[in-house]
Amino acid sequence: MTEIFEPTSPHDPRLARRVDGLLGSFNAAGVVDAADVRVAERVAALAGEDDDRVLLAAALAVRSVRGGSVGLDLDALPELSTEVEEVAQRPSRDRLRWPDRADWVAAIESSALVAAEVLHVEHDLVYLDRYHRLERQVADDLTGRIALGPPAVDEAVLAATMARISGEHLSEEQAAAVRHAARHRTTVLTGGPGTGKTTTVARLVLALADQFAVAHERRMSIALAAPTGKAATRLQEAVAAELGALGALGDADHQLAPPEAMTLHRLLGWRPDNTTRFRHARGNRLKYDLVVVDEASMVDLTMMARLLEAVRPDSRLVLVGDPRQLTSVGAGAVLSDLVAGFAEHPDSPVVALTENHRSTEEIKGLAAALRDDSPDAADRVLEVLRAGTGEVEWRETADPVAALQAECTAAAVRIRDAAVDDGPEAALAAIEGFRLLCAHRDGPYGVRVWNRHVEQWLAAETGAPLGSAWYAGRPLLVTSNDYALDVYNGETGVVVTEPSGRARAWIAGAGAPRPFAPARLDAIETMHAMTIHKSQGSQATRIAVLLPEEGSRLLSRELFYTAVTRAGESLLVVGSEAAVRAAVTMTAQRATGLRHRLAP
Repeated sequence: MTEIFEPTSPHDPRLARRVDGLLGSFNAAGVVDAADVRVAERVAALAGEDDDRVLLAAALAVRSVRGGSVGLDLDALPELSTEVEEVAQRPSRDRLRWPDRADWVAAIESSALVAAEVLHVEHDLVYLDRYHRLERQVADDLTGRIALGPPAVDEAVLAATMARISGEHLSEEQAAAVRHAARHRTTVLTGGPGTGKTTTVARLVLALADQFAVAHERRMSIALAAPTGKAATRLQEAVAAELGALGALGDADHQLAPPEAMTLHRLLGWRPDNTTRFRHARGNRLKYDLVVVDEASMVDLTMMARLLEAVRPDSRLVLVGDPRQLTSVGAGAVLSDLVAGFAEHPDSPVVALTENHRSTEEIKGLAAALRDDSPDAADRVLEVLRAGTGEVEWRETADPVAALQAECTAAAVRIRDAAVDDGPEAALAAIEGFRLLCAHRDGPYGVRVWNRHVEQWLAAETGAPLGSAWYAGRPLLVTSNDYALDVYNGETGVVVTEPSGRARAWIAGAGAPRPFAPARLDAIETMHAMTIHKSQGSQATRIAVLLPEEGSRLLSRELFYTAVTRAGESLLVVGSEAAVRAAVTMTAQRATGLRHRLAP
């Protein structure tokens, strides 16, 4: 759920005016904000509902969705009560009085809002209708694909394909995943960093294409997709490189055309008149015979529903991701729900890669410690951090500026020098050498502050002011999709000054980098530092992770794990032991019912 807020004044915009009863009390305490209250009041008025307890449940359900849950988990309210006490530091006599749970559930179930299907009570959750329908649709579409039965498999062709793709770059575990994909319409391929997911994806693409060519006597049409432009570009480059090494790309009958990667929004057909609907849906299915979606942990419930309704039932669907990473920004935890929900299914589409093939042993060890659910997991993480010999380094300090200034300044100077002396491609390559990741956007440990720090250090180091916002060597992050310019969320770029003195923003997307006049780009941020959430789907040679103080509500094991696994060769962690322990101890919990709907 979202954080408790402490009202700062009677004019705080999060406080709703002229509201009393339970809604007024919980709004004044910072549990629900004005938007939650107004939505609850509006739907209650339309349905003719006047029970305070039901209105409170509706407001809390709206709040839950804002926090990433699909519904309101009434069992989690005692923990929410503790958060209220901690934030407001209320004496016990002023504690909020929650309705009796049994009476509250009975009141909700018999309410006009449930009768009008505005609210639903199922799986111990109180749902808003939209998310109840989306969750049911995702479960129905996935189980419906399984109910179609396994596809026909030409075993002789599969054996020939396996012989063709096998070798030192394909482990038995990966080969088993390829065979699994050949025998299933839907595959959920999971694995941590270094387990060879991309290697496996390229080979299962080839195996499915071989099967398709025999059955249909034509080439298979293939779409590669990811939630962000950066992740889509990385997927396309990696898969194309693997297929090229296998001699699978070309114009011959037995070869494939290079598959194109795109964002999920572009795949489904973004509509400027509707932010939650796309051109491709049940009445206008996607043309592709195979759809591969990477970084599936970032896909929220709404987007997964839209994807499943757009993919043809006879098309192959492959979802790839790491369920231990941070969940989507939107509501739901779909990938982890699929893994848990299908765990006991007799014909599960889930196949996991567990063997790590990377040479970065210390990073691998730290990631493994963060996946450990045992009570002493924090001790194991600290042990790995303290034993670092260069690949993993921990600077335990209360002064992050002193710990990071030299390295951040050196990285910024390298990017600037490359942009001035060597051109856009060298500058873009320099950006991938080092990245500072923060948990927060604002505050002393946030991206905004650290971007300003680095710019000040860069100006001091070069002995001259940067000149303008579009200074040479400014690293860029695209933060939303621009379909007119073919620029997508998550793509990175750099500012390079032309000989004429004009600044150009070079964006690295699929294919060669492209220059843009700065005025044409709207959703752009400076990227000397970026949030851990934004870093998903990307990687850098060296990663520095700035952990906030242990009291941060954003600290979680998933956040720390995601940051650690962005590192290609080396990792620097800056933060206190208390912050590390807080990150490992806290796990991100989202209330959903999808795993229950998928269980046999």
